[in-house]
Amino acid sequence: MKYLKTLLACMALLLTSACAQIGLQAANLPTHFSSSKLTRNIVFDPATKLALDIYIPPETSPKARPVIVFFYGGRWESGEKESYRFVGDALAQKGFITVIPDYRKYPNIRFPAFVEDAAKAVAWVHDNIENYGGTPARIYVTGHSSGAHLGALITADEHYLKALNQPPHVIKAFAGLAGPYAFTPNAPDLEDMFGPPANYPTMMVTNFIDGHEAPMLLLYGDRDEDVGRFNLDRLKKRIEEKGGRVETKIYPGIDHKWIVAAMSWLGRNKAPVIDDMAEYFKTH
Repeated sequence: MKYLKTLLACMALLLTSACAQIGLQAANLPTHFSSSKLTRNIVFDPATKLALDIYIPPETSPKARPVIVFFYGGRWESGEKESYRFVGDALAQKGFITVIPDYRKYPNIRFPAFVEDAAKAVAWVHDNIENYGGTPARIYVTGHSSGAHLGALITADEHYLKALNQPPHVIKAFAGLAGPYAFTPNAPDLEDMFGPPANYPTMMVTNFIDGHEAPMLLLYGDRDEDVGRFNLDRLKKRIEEKGGRVETKIYPGIDHKWIVAAMSWLGRNKAPVIDDMAEYFKTH
């Protein structure tokens, strides 16, 4: 019991403290005994050597499966795909082929390079996922925090995928966990990351909503102190004004870390994030 309490405490801090390694290892522990199949380190961009992992559901099926691409958070400056094995496995257990790519981080690069990396990952999935049992006709995108920003931006701003010769509407639906969709950089590193100020409009998801983008599910915890609720509210309002499709869910008692930790066995009873996301994608 004492060990479990320690793990839970570390999960609460997993994205911001020295407990990160322990928390993520704890979240990922059951995946080492999972029946889903994991294919690691497939290079999707030879120029940068960026790679992705693919999680394949355990059951065989004669039909091509739907696909989810998940972008992890980390303030556009940290994180790695291996740490989110619990996300890939959980979604695979729901019947989705799940892809988790890496992307380049600040300060090695600046905006929009990491968004371009996200688009390249989705383009690779569209062009290659049939080889792994998935269908390019049902590609969904999700992400947490800065990863939700990446996913939402390539969903709303069609020029990223168009530049990669992708057909329109590659992304069929998007689900964002606590994404910063409509903020203005207000810290020195963020100003450097997204600047100069003339660039700021091109990083805001709300500026690219026209009502024709893929439907969006916006998830948020009411105790989030890292990403303001205004991001969800402004994006939701903009989509509704333009006649688009949007749904929102606000989880009581959930903060910025636990909304993604709820996708692991340690936090599954705190919020039905996995179930809500899977149901949303299955109905779109």
